[in-house]
Amino acid sequence: MELPVYNMAGEQVSTFELPATIFEAAVNRDLMHQALVRQLANARLGTHKAKTRSEVNRTTAKVYRQKGTGRARHGSRKAPIFVGGGKAHGPLPRKYTKNMPRKMRRAALCSALSVKADQGDIVLLDQISMDVPKTKSMAAMMNTLTNGETVLLLLADRNEVVEKSARNLTDVKTLRANYLNIRDLLGYSKIVMPLAALDVVSSFLEQDVDDEWIDAEDAAVEG
Repeated sequence: MELPVYNMAGEQVSTFELPATIFEAAVNRDLMHQALVRQLANARLGTHKAKTRSEVNRTTAKVYRQKGTGRARHGSRKAPIFVGGGKAHGPLPRKYTKNMPRKMRRAALCSALSVKADQGDIVLLDQISMDVPKTKSMAAMMNTLTNGETVLLLLADRNEVVEKSARNLTDVKTLRANYLNIRDLLGYSKIVMPLAALDVVSSFLEQDVDDEWIDAEDAAVEG
């Protein structure tokens, strides 16, 4: 798939052929959903805790006398039916983490990138550089390139000037290319990436594709 390459002014300067193994991969929506659920689950702290009746600090004195009141017999204010009592079957600390093989995670990224490329939501830049942080300049550039849609801006490496320029823009998020993840891919309408960031993405995704071919060849030989 060939895409135009723009400069920071929004002018087309060249074209670039995207790697077919990454941006024209078979789309597996179930795999993308599984990867997204895993990432959201792993982000949960799991520190929720409710006190049971053995943990609340209330008086141990009997509420009222056993007989003669016409009411049900109770021995403690810690019971769950009383205000301030313990919680019955309340949440306890737990881990929500889910495991997923690396090749499956990378395959989900390829599926998401293929969907974005097919829908025309990937914008390539020849480079991105700024002398000083300037939010107004960043906003104008993103508006020119994406018509005001939400943007995930991928960077090849650390760039404090660009990151600070986009920090106060609610519709723009900067992310280093080696931290690419399924949640951010699916959470933004447009993906803007300089060619340097595209090289980073291609380097670690194509490695897994090569590994899969090697595994397939080994299996064929053993068969």
